[in-house]
Amino acid sequence: MKKLFRPYLAILLAGSLTLAVSACGGGDDPKPIVEEQEEITTVQISLVPEGKGQNVTATFSDPDGVGGADPVVDALNLAPNTVYKGTITLKDESKTPVEDMTAEVKTEGDEHELFFNVTGANLTVTKTDLDSNNRPIGLEATFETAATSSGTLRVTLKHQPNLKGATSDITKGETDVQVDFPVVIQ
Repeated sequence: MKKLFRPYLAILLAGSLTLAVSACGGGDDPKPIVEEQEEITTVQISLVPEGKGQNVTATFSDPDGVGGADPVVDALNLAPNTVYKGTITLKDESKTPVEDMTAEVKTEGDEHELFFNVTGANLTVTKTDLDSNNRPIGLEATFETAATSSGTLRVTLKHQPNLKGATSDITKGETDVQVDFPVVIQ
């Protein structure tokens, strides 16, 4: 009877050992969670001057998204030596109904930041809204002009999950949208 039991015991032990080694070994690594990037087809800058002056609105619109028809971009026509209170609105017009992405970016402010890069124009943009960690978002800003000039304002929305911090800059994260607005100050 002992001789009959030994082969089964050996097979049972070998099988258990194989199972234990394969269960602990280099199986498939867990798949990282991939957050879907926002689809933004419209960026609108709305400016209200302090004191007297005309409100200004400039819109980038590409309702069919990348690769379709060419986008339409309005120029920012600004008065010299003026301070404007600005708001940025973001939309996805590729969906029906149109989806306002501004609220999502604001809600997820600790993962998003708008960056403003001015080339050529006498324009300074200062972000005024903050996320839950007191870091800038950029959906609200002051736009301050100086002397007559012209150039370009590049608006870039970065998605920076687990990256946004005190030293965050435009090089970190994924670009959700990037738009160049012509600027004319006269």
